[in-house]
Amino acid sequence: MIGDPVLLDRRRVRVLTLNAALGPLDYRVPQDMAVEAGSIVLAPLGPRQLAGVVWEADRLPSEEVGDNRLRPLLGAYNLPPLKPALRRLIEWTADYYMAPPAAVLRMALASASALDGARSVTEYRPTGVIPPRMTPQRQQALDRLAGRQGLVRELAAIADVSDAVIRGLVNAGAIEAVEVTIDNTYPLPDPAFDQPALSAEQGQVAATLRAAVAARSFQPFLLDGVTGSGKTEVYFEAVAEALAAGRQTLVLLPEIALTEPFLKRFEARFGCAPVAWHSDLRSSQRRRAWRAIVRGEAKVVVGARSSLFLPYADLGLIVVDEAHESSFKQEDGVLYHARDTAVMRARFEEIPVILASATPAIETRQQVTLGHYKELKLPARFGGAQMPDIAAIDMLQDPPQRGRWLAPALVKALTETLERKEQALLFLNRRGYAPLTLCRTCGHRFQCPNCTAWMVEHRLTARLACHHCGHGIPPPPACPECGEAESLVACGPGVERIADEVTALFPEARTAIVTSDTLWSPARTAEFVNRMEAGEIDIVIGTQLVTKGYHFPNLTLVGVVDADLGLSGGDLRAAERSYQQIAQVAGRAGRAAKPGRVLVQTREPNAPVIRALVGGDADGFYAAETEARRMAAAPPFGRFAGIIISSEDGDRARRMAEAIGRAAPSQEGISVFGPAPAPLGMLRGRHRHRLLVHARRSAGTQEFIRTWLDLVAPDPKVRIAVDVDPYNFL
Repeated sequence: MIGDPVLLDRRRVRVLTLNAALGPLDYRVPQDMAVEAGSIVLAPLGPRQLAGVVWEADRLPSEEVGDNRLRPLLGAYNLPPLKPALRRLIEWTADYYMAPPAAVLRMALASASALDGARSVTEYRPTGVIPPRMTPQRQQALDRLAGRQGLVRELAAIADVSDAVIRGLVNAGAIEAVEVTIDNTYPLPDPAFDQPALSAEQGQVAATLRAAVAARSFQPFLLDGVTGSGKTEVYFEAVAEALAAGRQTLVLLPEIALTEPFLKRFEARFGCAPVAWHSDLRSSQRRRAWRAIVRGEAKVVVGARSSLFLPYADLGLIVVDEAHESSFKQEDGVLYHARDTAVMRARFEEIPVILASATPAIETRQQVTLGHYKELKLPARFGGAQMPDIAAIDMLQDPPQRGRWLAPALVKALTETLERKEQALLFLNRRGYAPLTLCRTCGHRFQCPNCTAWMVEHRLTARLACHHCGHGIPPPPACPECGEAESLVACGPGVERIADEVTALFPEARTAIVTSDTLWSPARTAEFVNRMEAGEIDIVIGTQLVTKGYHFPNLTLVGVVDADLGLSGGDLRAAERSYQQIAQVAGRAGRAAKPGRVLVQTREPNAPVIRALVGGDADGFYAAETEARRMAAAPPFGRFAGIIISSEDGDRARRMAEAIGRAAPSQEGISVFGPAPAPLGMLRGRHRHRLLVHARRSAGTQEFIRTWLDLVAPDPKVRIAVDVDPYNFL
């Protein structure tokens, strides 16, 4: 609720609203209201009412408006003001990533309902009752909502049905209303609950991190430890130090699927779970977490990228786990990188930040070389466990049988592993059954109507789906081009096809497919982890979702089905990503007493990435990659920025791209390439063109781009996005 009126302390204020299309606006403060910089207020905007934050007038420029034209604020929320450190972070993010400040602020005020005072809310959940009239939509809803609870619109989104279907199920008694109190306090973690016995090496690193938290000053750390070295247990000691001081900690994870395993490890160490923040939270859960964070009651928050912008009352530590992960780069909306933005938040908050990784990014390594980050190393696995042996299988010398994808050497290793009652993991970073479906009669290929991308066959759901926009269709019985029946053929393997091959080879083995299609929520992830730990799964077939964060003591064999998959496409970071991904998935093997083994199927056994993995020469690989980047003046030795022009009208997009290209100014140290059609020429129904800016690190890249784009007349039907430090060149 809007807070009780208090005495006036200012007459005119600048407010940053949540409307990204507008800049800051000035308002009049009513006589009976007091606000300050950071106050969360309710402001009128035409006939609407918008939440916003009072900002320092000298930091955000606005059109000058006379006092007589100012509209009064409608109220101030009874919440603590956003702290100066968070306001500076919002300004920096908007400036560096060239985004509207309001779009960044929206991530801080991420729960509209949380602005109101304590209350309860009505949510809905399945009852188990089968309605007398069952339609396909109702059946789909009940299948997908098992064990779920939320608002009507949330359940409709989860089930991919209309609100009316959910309301019909409520009326039929298949879904019931539940009153939920949404401001219950969270239990407090106990820093002394179950203190671990650390090795001497771990203890030394932990002491350094504890001292940094106690010092309450900005210091970035790279916690560089091999897989299984106990990085989590070590940075938990820094978390314990922050808890003992009564301060808050944020732990960033790259994937929602990693949240549930992390919660279990945290609870074992501190006696209760931390507060979670991710996209799978119900509206009531999000509201409860946000209010606890702003009041300082949520002492440890584990979250996805956006949790970085929440209004913590007293932040004392930030941890970025698996800091090398490319999923920390936001690819829509505000195009920020959470790893780098986390370092900036720590700088503004004057607190330490820990970047934990077994395969640190070259950008992070360079910061260590420059002396900006302090490196702490854990070079050995904990408890005497050894790193797995890694060997390459040359697919040209030892090919699979015709129509198969697993080489004989890998099949033999799987057989031996199953005979020892141990678990195995097969890794292929490709979802679905097959990446391409074509007609063997006329050659027709199934392409998404909204994107320049092939439709991927998913046999588990009997769909052809686009992985870019989500468009899906049932596989037709005949070719839509030539009409030939039973002429469609699947080309190439996805994880579902590998799973079919495993079932044919080992019919008694219990298998599990692990992708974002099967582990779409923390609850599904928890179920998978429990089954693995209970020994109910023999062979896991998974994508990059299984490359990190999991600890299964009985998993001793890892097979990489196609190690060359990520090396094509001309991506700047292709070799580095492939090395990181394979090294991470290899790290799942032999993490306890039983030794591990990794077999890497490749057609390029002499590629530098494969040689480095097999030879255990991480330093040599990174040195060569770093030197190649230096010679090309590529990040971290130079800067890239992408300019993406898109429109539903292909001609408009092309004309705007050409106009922007012609207007490119000349500046020493900055080169402009393009425009050219984007590799992904259409995405979600929008035609796309790209330009690439390559600049020296000392060049004012953002100011150059702002000045340049101001020279071009805007077209309301064309969208222009700027991606600073891009990770995706599609």
